[in-house]
Amino acid sequence: MAGDIISFALLALSSVLIIVNPLGATLIYVSLTTGLDHEVRTLIARDACRYALFILLFVAALGAAILQLLGISLEAFRIAGGILLFGIGMEMVYARTSRTKLTATEKYESRDMEDIAIMPLAIPMIAGPGAITTTIVLMNEATAIALPAVGVVVLSVVLSIVITYYMMKNSDYIMSKIGQREYRAINRLMGMLLIAIAVQFVLTGVRTAFPLLAGG
Repeated sequence: MAGDIISFALLALSSVLIIVNPLGATLIYVSLTTGLDHEVRTLIARDACRYALFILLFVAALGAAILQLLGISLEAFRIAGGILLFGIGMEMVYARTSRTKLTATEKYESRDMEDIAIMPLAIPMIAGPGAITTTIVLMNEATAIALPAVGVVVLSVVLSIVITYYMMKNSDYIMSKIGQREYRAINRLMGMLLIAIAVQFVLTGVRTAFPLLAGG
């Protein structure tokens, strides 16, 4: 049991951290807040991470109930989520910002918005479709393992958002140390890991939905 929880904890933390992508969120945050005072930028970072945390914890708590209400099975959602994460991972490998996180139109329109903390930073940059999907799938897996596994998912979400906040808060220092070449290398590596996680999501969903294919 302890080994299962440790393995699940590593999967949960890596999955949420990769899909939230604090470094990518920080780069978008810098581009959207250029020219603003340091105090205003810090406030935007705090609000964006606070809203994103609320959204992910909300879907963690009620995601399964919402799927059940809509008549969507977890297996179908897991397979669809795996396909979505696969697409995001491919765009990360090609060093592009996923359109599920931020479209060119959203980035352009955000320049004229008075409050960019909610849109597009919190949604969809930090708590986008990929992060929401991952959180719901992991939470449903956790409930089938043990109660401590549920705490692992919540802790993974909180830790990922905290890391994102501190990277945004110290974005000036981070940008002075990480150039575009280093960012692309890190992004590609994280994209490969995300693709592997996405494939595992799909395989697990297919095995559960079609046990005969798995020899069950």
